[in-house]
Amino acid sequence: SMASPTLLMRVVASAYSVAEKAATIVRKVMAGGDLGIVEKSGANDLQTKADRLVQMSICASLARKFPKATIIGEEELPPEEVNEELIEDGYCEEILKKTCPAQYTGIKEEELVIWVDPLDGTKEYTEGLLDHVTVLIGIAYGGKAIAGVINQPYYNYEAGADAVLGRTIWGVLGVGAFGFQLTEVPAGKHIIVTTRSHGSTLVNDCIRALNPDSIIRVGGAGNKIIQLIEGKASAYVFASPGCKKWDTCAPEAILHAVGGKITDIHGNSFQYNKEVKHMNSAGVLATLRNYDYYASRIPNTVKQSLVP
Repeated sequence: SMASPTLLMRVVASAYSVAEKAATIVRKVMAGGDLGIVEKSGANDLQTKADRLVQMSICASLARKFPKATIIGEEELPPEEVNEELIEDGYCEEILKKTCPAQYTGIKEEELVIWVDPLDGTKEYTEGLLDHVTVLIGIAYGGKAIAGVINQPYYNYEAGADAVLGRTIWGVLGVGAFGFQLTEVPAGKHIIVTTRSHGSTLVNDCIRALNPDSIIRVGGAGNKIIQLIEGKASAYVFASPGCKKWDTCAPEAILHAVGGKITDIHGNSFQYNKEVKHMNSAGVLATLRNYDYYASRIPNTVKQSLVP
């Protein structure tokens, strides 16, 4: 008989279904026309009804199944009874069938920290750049991102009326990453993906020093990691504070599951234990391949400006 799925594979299989539910909420809010936009710290830091409903849905659904896990979401929401129609209790069967890596078979629920970004790329969502938007659920153990789910609610939205809308990418260290076609940028091409709405002199100086063939500016950390794993960009460079743990946890797990690398601008790896500060204050450098090429070319002036 098949061993019953380990805790980790159950959490990932649940997060997959929870993320698909989240995507339907995101699409429903957009279709309803009233995004309920509130400014948090300013015009580039927005929250919509979708951010709020999705976070309630994800956190309540996961907390109901895994009550001892720590769940940290981006939005500060008042405690309230969550409407039952926001609860998702399914599991992705395909994930439950995968074998859990030996080093994770003994994990206890209370050792897991789940980092949730209910809607990564909110500003782009409000501007109708819907393919930039992702839902991120990252799973950490021992301070490391070990599994992640990225849902793109509007994947394929420009492919015509019959196209299937949305997709879910998932990965576990030691298992691999699924739901997309792993592709590398053509050899010798240096394409940098960076921020669209959080630019600064430092961000631009850093990119200029890397002398790329081209620069792609898109919203959302999840979306930027997708550019790397699908071969659209060779490096994700963000020489600025602003990115948070819930932006990087899920994407990091998926990138690392396919042999990529993500660090801050100094080359330090990110920590995801529950006590850690939420801000990745020393920026982000990520690649699918050739990490050292980019890391060695970050100017010292940039490094000195960004304190971990």
